[in-house]
Amino acid sequence: MQTNDLLRVLTREGVLLNVSVRYWRGCKKLRAEDLGLNPDDVSNRLISLGHKRLLPKEATAGLSLVESRTHALVEANTFPFLNGLAHFLPNQKLEEITAKLQELEEEFWRAKREFLGHYAKLRESASEEWRSMAERLVVDPERLVSTIEVSFPTPERMDRFFGFDTQLFQIAVPERLGLDVVSLADQQNVIKARQQAAQAASRKIREDVESFVAECAATLREQTAVLCSDMLESISTSETGVHQKTLNRLIRFIDQFKQMNFVNDAEMEHQLEAVRKDLLGKTAEEYRDSASSRTRLVAGLSRLRDHARELAKNDTTELVQRFGELGRRKFHLAA
Repeated sequence: MQTNDLLRVLTREGVLLNVSVRYWRGCKKLRAEDLGLNPDDVSNRLISLGHKRLLPKEATAGLSLVESRTHALVEANTFPFLNGLAHFLPNQKLEEITAKLQELEEEFWRAKREFLGHYAKLRESASEEWRSMAERLVVDPERLVSTIEVSFPTPERMDRFFGFDTQLFQIAVPERLGLDVVSLADQQNVIKARQQAAQAASRKIREDVESFVAECAATLREQTAVLCSDMLESISTSETGVHQKTLNRLIRFIDQFKQMNFVNDAEMEHQLEAVRKDLLGKTAEEYRDSASSRTRLVAGLSRLRDHARELAKNDTTELVQRFGELGRRKFHLAA
């Protein structure tokens, strides 16, 4: 199987996603002289200056929350591509995730407006707090307070510190890199260097794409095993036994698996659908009222866990080959 086939299928099955969230962190890197100390007298081994907060953590809590939720959304619904250079988002998740990112972006701009609305008071309060601390810690408190105060950007300059950018890319192997206008003497060297760079990038992507597909399949299988372990732990340690939210976790996971299963892992998907049919037709109350049903649930989850864990460790070459062949057949039919 040629990696060209895998690249073509990946291009058809999903896109690369990159989301960047930026906001003013309210930090300042203090130097020894800011504290009235001689830099030569400060040992880096014993004293750590570094980045210190200009504002209390809660001042940017709203922005931080949106950032963490955004990263969590991307991590939970994508696969890292080329060591995290971007994230691969399957087509079945594209509409859902882009809609949620749009909602998060709206939350981000609301949090920004709220932050800027309180910015003047935050600056004033922070200066007073730093002054109080400086008077206790350093010989020349005015010097430190002055350094802190000038570190606050003016409100007019704040916009450049904020951004919520979502970018979608198609996977493509570069054939050549464009050539800007250069002097005649440098042209041949530039052409050669850019050709070599394009060839190296192409080779790197082709080498990594097969392992990427295999890792995606193994990740989904391992996630299945981890969820089953968590459910079994919950059932064994809970005073009431089986909770409905525990069963709902598995129902949601099966739906999520189907959306994320762009590699067409039919065996794992079949196992999950069998569990849905055999074990998820009963409510938590029914499982609590029947010892035999509860035993059957535990046994079924244990089998699924062990099977998923075994599959995650298995060689995925055959699965990767089927994935590429499926794409090649579809392309031929469409031609």
